[in-house]
Amino acid sequence: MNRESPAPLTIANESRRGFLLGFGAGSLVLAFGGSALLRLAQAQEKKDDAPKYGGDGMPHGLRDDPRLFVEIAADGTVSIVCIRSEMGQGVRTSVAMVIADELGADWDRVKVKQAPGDEPKYGNQNTDGSRSLRQSFAALRRAGAAARTMLEAAAAAAWGVDAAEVKAGVHEVVHAKSGRKLPFGELAAKAAALPVPAADALKLKAPAEFRYIGKGKTNLIDGADIVSGRAQYGIDARLPGMLFAVVARPPVYGGKVASFDAAGADKLPGVVKIVPLDTTPAPSGFQPLGGIAVVADNTGSAIKARAQLKIQWDAGANAGYDSTAYRKQLEAANRAPGKRVRDEGDVDKAFAAAAKKVSADYYVPHLAHATMEPPAALAQVKDGRCEVWACTQAPQAAREELARALGFDADKVTIHVTLLGGGFGRKSKPDFIVEAALLSKQLGKPVKVTWTREDDLVNDYFHAVAHSHFEAALDKSGKVSGWLHRIAAPSISSTFGPDPKHESPIELGQGIADLPFAIPNVRIENPEAPAHTRIGWFRSVYNIPHAFAIQSFVAELAHAAGRDHKDFLLELLGGDRKVTPQLASDAVWWNYGEDPALHPIDTARWRRVIETAAKEAGWGRKPAKGRGLGLAAHRSFVTYTAVVCEVEVAEDGAIAIPRVDIAVDCGPQVNPERVRSQMEGAVIQGLGLARYGEISFKDGRAEQTNFHQFQILRMNEAPQEIRVHLVAHDDFSQPLGGVGEPGLPPVAPALVNAIFAATGKRIRELPIRSQLAQAKSDKAA
Repeated sequence: MNRESPAPLTIANESRRGFLLGFGAGSLVLAFGGSALLRLAQAQEKKDDAPKYGGDGMPHGLRDDPRLFVEIAADGTVSIVCIRSEMGQGVRTSVAMVIADELGADWDRVKVKQAPGDEPKYGNQNTDGSRSLRQSFAALRRAGAAARTMLEAAAAAAWGVDAAEVKAGVHEVVHAKSGRKLPFGELAAKAAALPVPAADALKLKAPAEFRYIGKGKTNLIDGADIVSGRAQYGIDARLPGMLFAVVARPPVYGGKVASFDAAGADKLPGVVKIVPLDTTPAPSGFQPLGGIAVVADNTGSAIKARAQLKIQWDAGANAGYDSTAYRKQLEAANRAPGKRVRDEGDVDKAFAAAAKKVSADYYVPHLAHATMEPPAALAQVKDGRCEVWACTQAPQAAREELARALGFDADKVTIHVTLLGGGFGRKSKPDFIVEAALLSKQLGKPVKVTWTREDDLVNDYFHAVAHSHFEAALDKSGKVSGWLHRIAAPSISSTFGPDPKHESPIELGQGIADLPFAIPNVRIENPEAPAHTRIGWFRSVYNIPHAFAIQSFVAELAHAAGRDHKDFLLELLGGDRKVTPQLASDAVWWNYGEDPALHPIDTARWRRVIETAAKEAGWGRKPAKGRGLGLAAHRSFVTYTAVVCEVEVAEDGAIAIPRVDIAVDCGPQVNPERVRSQMEGAVIQGLGLARYGEISFKDGRAEQTNFHQFQILRMNEAPQEIRVHLVAHDDFSQPLGGVGEPGLPPVAPALVNAIFAATGKRIRELPIRSQLAQAKSDKAA
């Protein structure tokens, strides 16, 4: 709905007491619970040394009963509390849409309030894992339906008629027989006095009655504030009398300050104090790295003073980390057998009888999140309490880590969640928030810590480096009869506990253990890979290197077999079926925390997205000279995506991308426009990472310090056209899939497969920028 003069939208954080005061103001306030269905792999749960925060970013013990709130004021304004963090994905809009639709609210009279991150009643508030709607859609619908039912009951009582005779329309309740109507606002106080109906007594709307859900016609609820500059991000937070801080952190993970000299720096204008921060020994988890903080009356002065600090660092155990040498270590590990994850059939026999054997290695380096808004947090520690304003994806994790660092009880810590200028998983780690609180405690004033771009890139929770080795046996008909995959990558678990040196079930469940190919003989191994830096989850996590390697190798096999890539990939999937992986005896299949009965691996859905993307892209046509089409597909976060990339390669190796087609099957689509935007964003980010994304290490230090080295995709390099194809699902009784992350994994392999189609040059490592100059057309040769 278009608004000619949009009123300013206020996103407010409500305390429990302040919110419930709505009862006394003639309003209806409704709390309604539902199961979040969050599970970790059984093996991960049972380990005594399992990290407190699992590999899916979920704090243990907060896995069910998220409380969603609806408030209807006397003037009819409907306020909906969102328990997820808004970082550009439109979650505030989508959450409000679901409740408003079931309630019958007029969208122009709906507001959103951000839930505070300090109330266990909300259940898990972490915004990660593409689960915001996937695991709360049913509960959101019930919340709206319960409020509607109570309003209808209040109207029926006011008119002295049976509740079955009244029905909520758009922001009012109507008695069809008499034509009488009562607006929501007039009914709010009476409805608030009624009992909340039981979940099994609720009547949900039929999809034909939806006005917002699935329609794709609803404006972003905070869009006007964002484009006008009124929206408040973490970096915008202000308090009277606040101070500003930056921190010089150890450049090597696990390092610490050996000595420092602040002479001169502490005398610069604006500098208030130079403060040492204790180092958290590795594995540091979500606690700060330590170092030397400069506190000033403005951020600019703090940055200038930090540059003049003379610090001698004790680099610690990771001083010798060299990513080039480490790559060779991973390659060596993959040349020998490793821990078996899957072992089906007789792989050795298949290779002995093979008509043709194909092998290849693939490499993906460390990546940085590089969010548009670097980490920033404002904290005030006063009178035994801590209050923070921060761009966090995980307010409850922040609350617990703050309580731990300050020595407070958790109920003494309050988190206000601001808008996030991007997240990608980085802002689910609250180390930057803890820094602000520690400094506020020492200074006795509010302190805001801001990370510069250099801080952000050098001290990130990096995406894991990964190396894959493949061997495949082809029989006389060109079919794959044997498959060997060794994947070596350090685990995120190493950031939170003893280094396991192997990918966890959660990580292996992202395209490796759940590989659905119909190959009779399969062996998947996971050799050791020790960690040497902080590693954290990143948008789509290990699906990035797993999909790049697998989908690139499938293209190589198709070429070796003399087959069309699309037809070959579909043949590998086999007939339409539901797949349950046959894992090794000590392995556990992790299905994104979902019940396989509700979310099986469905090869028919894989097939549909591949066929859709191929058809829409014109697969099979002969592109002009120097052009090629590349295909890749992947399942992640129980959603299926396929990408066809068209690329044009010049004689000097420069590439242009005329078009990308991406098909997605995420089940029922609550907000189709947001699904499209997430797929478009995934294409842009995926192409940028494929072309430029790399964090390398020398002497333990990250070598890339800003965007001149860790480049992102420029506008002139973006595809001329991105076409998103939504595989339609109208049955809203079926479970939803994730949306925020699944578009990313197939982008890079589709790009390199297209480059091969255009040039005959096979690219097996990322980023591709170092190889483009050599990508002259040698297709004929």
